[in-house]
Amino acid sequence: MNTNAAQKIDIDLQSEEGVDQYLTFCLAGEEYGINILKVQEIRGWSEVTPMPNTPDSILGVINLRGTVVPIVELRSHFNLPEASPGPTTVIIVVKAVETNGNQRTMGMVVDAVSEVHNIATEEIQPAPQIGDAEDQRAIAGLATMEQHMIILLDVDDLMINGVLGLLGNEPGA
Repeated sequence: MNTNAAQKIDIDLQSEEGVDQYLTFCLAGEEYGINILKVQEIRGWSEVTPMPNTPDSILGVINLRGTVVPIVELRSHFNLPEASPGPTTVIIVVKAVETNGNQRTMGMVVDAVSEVHNIATEEIQPAPQIGDAEDQRAIAGLATMEQHMIILLDVDDLMINGVLGLLGNEPGA
């Protein structure tokens, strides 16, 4: 590969100023997105080791190259109808950052991964306040792409305050 081609690939992988890349995925027929910089990897579905005395939305843990990673069933966490894992079901492994700067590796079970979208900051609309504002904090905003809405999630808030909050863990503890 020549130097110019390598530079072009490098430039294509960088997002423009004011534009972020979001990995989108399906959950109960709706499309959600998370900032791609929070994604560590995408794994095919595999069984998890259940942990006692955890909320229903935490399926258990997996061993990821020597690291024990809690796995969250987003359908359950968002009070969506249950569904059995299918051929497109995956675990998105993310890095969530606590308020003290510590990182937590966690996995999210989703129905399917869609694609990566470049979304300009000005295209993101705030989510309307429906119900308990505390429950809505993990929604970073809404974006319209090709005639459909994408619900953008704040991984840090969702995983640290939402999921770990269910365990009674104080972030940074």
